[in-house]
Amino acid sequence: MAIQKEIWIRDIVRNFFPDNSFAAKSVNDDMFVENGKKVHVPNAGAPSGVLKNRGDLPATVSKRTDNDIEYTLNEFTTNPILISHADTIELSYDKRQSVIQQDRQELMRQACEDLLLSWAPGKDGCVLASGAAKPAHLASATGNRKAITTGDVLALQVKFDEADIPSEGRYLLLDATMYGELLDSMTNTEKIGFFQSADVKKGVVGQLYGFSVMKRSTVLRYAVAGGAVTGLASTAAATDCAAGLAWHESSVRRALGEVHMFDVSNSPTYYGDIYSFLVRCGGAISRSDKKGVYAIVGITA
Repeated sequence: MAIQKEIWIRDIVRNFFPDNSFAAKSVNDDMFVENGKKVHVPNAGAPSGVLKNRGDLPATVSKRTDNDIEYTLNEFTTNPILISHADTIELSYDKRQSVIQQDRQELMRQACEDLLLSWAPGKDGCVLASGAAKPAHLASATGNRKAITTGDVLALQVKFDEADIPSEGRYLLLDATMYGELLDSMTNTEKIGFFQSADVKKGVVGQLYGFSVMKRSTVLRYAVAGGAVTGLASTAAATDCAAGLAWHESSVRRALGEVHMFDVSNSPTYYGDIYSFLVRCGGAISRSDKKGVYAIVGITA
């Protein structure tokens, strides 16, 4: 029995960015994907300006210059897999769901980590942790790093407020260790309020200073030289520092492009069916001025 590609592809696409994923807390650009590879989004320029008690007429006429946010979707492909009993693929729903779920989860993991890299701000968009010294928890990192505290989250709130970022829709994503550090810095009263505002179904583990806090195993890795952040780490180094990401849901974008399934049915050399998947997806910071996105870095202690 031949593989029904439409069924398999539909299952891959379904819940690719589910509600309990941080990736869903962004602007969806799926409808703007061009030729399956690029996204073009108009970015409004500066407002025309307001003058109090205008005395000179006629007023000067100006033209707003809009910018174009463009980003290219990256391509993710699964390793080909052999199903030796072809008929059981369509006859056994559980088996089909099992193999699709496994590939979808790995595609989601890779795509979400790539999204984080595309949303990560440069060194000027970093807020430095100020807590006590803790052993570095990134793989390959050595020495001590400053722990994140509630005061650092308050500093993030000030950054957002100064930039006139809306209060609703702010998120903070921390890795497992940084999340533990944040809890450790809270008073018992703060912990009660934090956990009472959790919404597990949406992936929110608590709220603090206007941020819906989320967590995952890893978030970002920044390179550090001379005690200062130099940017995202391209390769792992002993001096790297872990970082969380804070953003407003309108300040970052994502897009899911083409999804393809490749298959060889009834292979005479492999005695079964071989298949693999290709998914294109990507993201970007919405604004050309990078407002509404900050990284919180556990700097070297």
